[in-house]
Amino acid sequence: MPLADAAGARDTPQPLVAHGCWYPSADPTGERVAFICDRTGVPQLWTGPVHGSVDGPDLHLLDADPDPVTEVAWSPDGRWIAYTVAPGGGELTRVLCVRPDGTGRRIVAGADAGSSAYLGCWTRDGSAVAVTVAEPPPALGRLVREDAAAPEREAFGELPRELPPDWADRDGQATLLGGAHRGEVGPRPGGASPDGAARDRLGAYLVDPDGLASPVLVAAESGAATLRVCDVSPDGRLALVRRGPRGRREAVVLRTADLGTGSVLRVADGDPWIGRFSPDGRTVWLRSDHEREFAALLAAGLDDEGRRTGLSVLAERDGSDLELLAFAEDGHTAALAWNVRGASEFQTLGLPAAVPVSVGGGDAAGAAAPSGEPAGPPDGGNGTARWSGASAPWGGGNGTGPFGRATASWSEAAGAAPWGGATGTAPPQDVDLPHEVVTRIGRAGPGGLVLALSGSQRRPGVWWLPRGAAPARTPWSSRDEDAVPPGRPAVRPAPLRPRARDGLVLGGWYYRAPGRAEGRPAPCVIHLHGGPEEQERPVFEPLYHELTGRGLDVFAPDVRGSSGYGRSFVDADLGTGRYAAIADVADCAAHVVLSGRADPTRLAVMGRSYGGYLTLASLVWHPDLFRTGVAVCGMSDFGTFFAGTEPWIAESAAHKYGHPERDRELLRALSPMSRVDELRVPLLAVHGEHDTNVPPGESEQIVRAARERGHAAELLMLRDEGHEFRRADNRRLFRRAAADWLERHLTG
Repeated sequence: MPLADAAGARDTPQPLVAHGCWYPSADPTGERVAFICDRTGVPQLWTGPVHGSVDGPDLHLLDADPDPVTEVAWSPDGRWIAYTVAPGGGELTRVLCVRPDGTGRRIVAGADAGSSAYLGCWTRDGSAVAVTVAEPPPALGRLVREDAAAPEREAFGELPRELPPDWADRDGQATLLGGAHRGEVGPRPGGASPDGAARDRLGAYLVDPDGLASPVLVAAESGAATLRVCDVSPDGRLALVRRGPRGRREAVVLRTADLGTGSVLRVADGDPWIGRFSPDGRTVWLRSDHEREFAALLAAGLDDEGRRTGLSVLAERDGSDLELLAFAEDGHTAALAWNVRGASEFQTLGLPAAVPVSVGGGDAAGAAAPSGEPAGPPDGGNGTARWSGASAPWGGGNGTGPFGRATASWSEAAGAAPWGGATGTAPPQDVDLPHEVVTRIGRAGPGGLVLALSGSQRRPGVWWLPRGAAPARTPWSSRDEDAVPPGRPAVRPAPLRPRARDGLVLGGWYYRAPGRAEGRPAPCVIHLHGGPEEQERPVFEPLYHELTGRGLDVFAPDVRGSSGYGRSFVDADLGTGRYAAIADVADCAAHVVLSGRADPTRLAVMGRSYGGYLTLASLVWHPDLFRTGVAVCGMSDFGTFFAGTEPWIAESAAHKYGHPERDRELLRALSPMSRVDELRVPLLAVHGEHDTNVPPGESEQIVRAARERGHAAELLMLRDEGHEFRRADNRRLFRRAAADWLERHLTG
């Protein structure tokens, strides 16, 4: 769908006093970067040079529309920038493309009412961008022309009872791409979702942004909205797809010719960009926790059909997850970000120019994983895995991409890795970072990488990492001195490791209000993150600085179910383990009280999303522990949550919380609404009006129930926001309203 050209490239707004920049994607030369920036108050698409002035003429706003941008990807040929936007700030997103000069702006997926789309990878030649489209379950059935042949009618299913009202306006004849169940990598369509309704079907397509070629179906999935095309091999034969619900993600290698499955391997949750094919397509490198507690860098050998021939460990760390994985433009250098107790450690690693030794056999059938633990480095520590002496067949003729453009040929790269040492033989190269956490890694031409960094005392920014040099801040990223308002110094948190009542060691970060002497107990807010698979990180959080600036301490714990502590810790809250997670909140409060940090008579609990649920649960399970609570976008009743959320959210949540039919009694018992009579304290609920992940009714019903029982309860509904609060004015309103509420009830 063509759109008007963006005027922003010719009218660059002045920045706010402080702003963040994140999600960088560089052009093929590495000289310019597309990124998301909220300097106008809304996260929008910008481009700028890696060198230059803060407000130079080369800094451009490419899309001035007020819809928040969430993802960005510059095409490998430099012709297009693809990005995902959230219309109205809601959760139903769409994918757009625009030329680097701001012309040619168009919607390529997600324009239909009720549908949603998000980005996958670009093909290596830039001829197509992968998109995943979630289509709501049609009450009409599949669309087939009445004059369709009998075999076609049988394959596509029954005719719809009536056609959509805009059907007559469509150009040409409609065709169901791929036929029934073609490319299905998840459960077959037609099954029941957890709430008993028909499942949404997700389709992953390769789309030509020029509109000269028809979309090509790559894969389909029913249920959890996790389907993403992460890479297409240089010759176009294979696609790497991530699929599956939370806690059960899989990497699937598909053949693009027949959409057949070559191999399947478990991969870690978290960042969806799980890996990449080698230049010859004979190896796929993956960030995976296959048969292990923590995610590592694995290399899987592939045959001509995409079946796995071997599996080896390239890099691993005891007690630390490989959190982010990216690859330099040469195809032989990996960039690794390790999660070390919440902070990031960054490395580059030359990749082997050889086929890995088979470990435990292959999976010629395409589904079964090899038995046994993948072999680690010979010395048992950080480093590379064992490799055979045979050279990888990097050669071969030029292939042809899915849209007919010739892909590049590759030659063996047995020389030096770009960051030093021979490929596959040198130890990883450590890179010192100016911030605590890496949030994204991108290629920046043949000479380097771009990093999105964040820290507890700095706003998110983009840094350029040239070959052999230290990271350099881009000129348009916010200055460190602009991190917080004057008079409220940024607080660097201290790590804490509370112990739960059953002996499990938890984690978290404690923010002490400036000016308070050690040993003086303070009013304290226990803040609970979402997920529950998210993790508290030492990144810039304006809410915490708002609270500490008012004299309130903040403890942000990682209760069981959080990521960063291994697979067993993530799964420790499944089913009846949810009761232990609720108890963890009380144990974290006890830890900060007994250690002398917090005043036991002035405690509050607050959280967002799952943390909002845990806030409500803590208030009704531990009614005498907290003086007040602030629940943000939290579930108050699992029954109404499953009935009202998006079907793919329900599908994914069933694995984590319980099935709404089979586990009905457990979910009812775990729902705060079932114990609302135990509520004793004032409650503030905050919600985005367009939230379809956790519908606003979840906050409305708990506030109504609290008022009916005589408790002070308020609801702040944020306009033009969904599950995430993205607009600067709304974020500011939320922070001040929450801080006012907590300050009044803890210090008043």
